Formats: sequence, C-alpha cells, structure tokens
Amino acid sequence: MDYIIIIAPLFLGWILDRMLGDPAWLPHPVVGFGKAISFCERIFNKGKNRTLKGGVCAVMLIASVFLISSFILKWLSFCSILKIAVESLLVFYCLAGKTLIREVMQVFLALERSLDDGRRQVARIVGRDTSDLSPKEIRTAALETLAENLSDGVVAPLCWFAILGVPGMLAYKMINTLDSMIGYRNERYSEFGMIAAKIDDVANYFPARLTAILMIAASGKLFLWRFVAKFGRMHASPNSGYPESALAGILDCRFGGPHDYFGETVYKPFIGDRERDFNFSDAETAAAINRHVEMYMLIIAAVVRCLIPL
Repeated sequence: MDYIIIIAPLFLGWILDRMLGDPAWLPHPVVGFGKAISFCERIFNKGKNRTLKGGVCAVMLIASVFLISSFILKWLSFCSILKIAVESLLVFYCLAGKTLIREVMQVFLALERSLDDGRRQVARIVGRDTSDLSPKEIRTAALETLAENLSDGVVAPLCWFAILGVPGMLAYKMINTLDSMIGYRNERYSEFGMIAAKIDDVANYFPARLTAILMIAASGKLFLWRFVAKFGRMHASPNSGYPESALAGILDCRFGGPHDYFGETVYKPFIGDRERDFNFSDAETAAAINRHVEMYMLIIAAVVRCLIPL
C-alpha cells in the first residue's frame, strides 16, 4: 500500500499530461512562481550588491516552494486519496511532455502554411528573435528546443521527483522558472540572476546527461556516445549541449550557430558536422525519441522513488 501511495501520483499525473497537455484555461502554479520572481526582481534588482540580493531571493523562493509544499502534503496524509489526488495534479503541472511535442510539431505545420506563421509559432517556444529566421533556421530552432526541453520539461522534473518527491519536483520548477526569467547574461540580469543561473546549472547537470543517454538508447544507435562526448561540452550552456548533441547525432545534422537575443547576436558553437535541411519526418523522429525517453524516465523515477521514499 505504501508503494502505491508513493508512485500512484507519478503515473496519474503523467496520464493527465498525456491527456490534457497544458490547457490555457487551467491556472498554473508556474504563473504564481513568475509573479513572485517578478516582484522580487522589481524590489531588489537595483543599487549595490545585486548578485547577493538575487542569490538570496532565489534561495528563499526555492526553499519556500519546497517547505510549503512539503508541509501541505504532510498535512494531507490524514486522507490518502486526497493526498494522491493533490500530488497527481502537481505532477501533471510539472510535466511538459505532450505540450512540448505538440508545439514543435505545430512549428513544422505552420511553416507549410507560410513563413510568417512559422516565425510566429516558433516564437512561442524559443527565447531568440524570430522575426528574420529562414525556414531552415525555424525548424532548427524548434528541434533544438525539443531536445533541450526534453531535459528541462520531462527528465529533470522526474529526476527530482525520484530523489525528493513532489516537493522536489516543484522546487525544480521554481529553479527552472528563475533561470528562464532572470538567468540572462545581459545588462539587467547579469548580476541579479547570476546565482539563479548557477543553481539551474547544478540542478540540471545530471538530468541533462541522463537525457542524452536515454535518447541514444531510444534511438538504438549506441555508437553515438562518442558523438555526444565530443559535442556535448561545446555548447555555451554546461548542460544543454548534451541532449542537443544526442538529437543532432540521431538526425545526422548540425545545430548551433549565430542567434539573436534581445537585439544582440550570440554565436553558439556548432554541434554536429552535417548541415542540412529538415522535413516533417525529422520532427516525427525527434518526437518518437522524446516519447520513448519519457517512458524510460517514468519507470526509472518510479523504481528509485520506491527505493528512497521520504
């Protein structure tokens, strides 16, 4: 019975994600996370000691999410069914498997309608400037995002569920939201968001590499570990290069190159050797890899969580 209580929310939350994705009408806790981060940034991202103030804010927000959710879930222990229901909903909120695949596939479909539609669609899932992207660059951006967010949106949350349960999963989502909002190396956030970005790097270090391993396993091309070992560390991020290089190896293509962010051109090292165009079958192949990795990670998380319950 204890094992059922531990892993039932994992599978029920995953089923909800497969059924619903991320419906716009449903309130999402990440919206609340974003408002809390924005509030702290407005108040503290000024004057001296911005790095210290940003670090304290990040640590306090992450700890608050973990401790508050732990307290609530412990309080709900008086009713197992209610606790499972609440935990299942929270797991659902933390997973982004279906939404990620759907958004990337929509980019490829939008490009079949028009270039402007493709640019608008890819702008929903990438942080770079998309106004001047070519069809090839749009498809490349979508596939890079699919690989990177397989780690951030699926494998990493499940890793932290395996280690720390639902509170760990929620704390990771706060870490990820902090990085996506203030973890930029620009004039406004370079100091205030520095520690938040470093925390995100640490939190994703193992999940990113595990994602690449699982992607290789899902492809059946075990020889690609050499490719990933070569190109994974060439990315500007200490983590993103590993899932991106795994997908580049699987698709026999090249990622990276110059991208525009906030009006500035950032030159990212190339990952892979073969420059080529992409088609819809490449998106289908990448989506299939994502689904297999998600299933592998779901089983791993369930087994590990049963071995080290809170």
